[in-house]
Amino acid sequence: MAYLYLLTAIFLEIIAALAARFSEGFTAPFPTIITIVFAVSSYFTFSLSLKNGMTIGVGYAIWSGVGVLSVALIGVQFLGDTLTLIQISGIILIIIGIVAIQVETATPET
Repeated sequence: MAYLYLLTAIFLEIIAALAARFSEGFTAPFPTIITIVFAVSSYFTFSLSLKNGMTIGVGYAIWSGVGVLSVALIGVQFLGDTLTLIQISGIILIIIGIVAIQVETATPET
């Protein structure tokens, strides 16, 4: 159940980040409201994943990493953003970090 809450939190965070892009510095009312509601909802849902057994280090790493990757890819695919080689490298390093945390978490202690 913790991972279901985490995936929901990630989805909500992605929507909040995309809405923030269109909020024009929180001067456009509708995107601003969407940003705030979805960001708060994302944090609330993330807290439910923690309540249901997710550790904060693993949960936050996955939440932020998947969010960064998703928003970056959506930006490139649909919003005309570009990524430099250094930015792509940074995203790859985030993915490697998430995998490393997951592998270490899945390894039983001796």
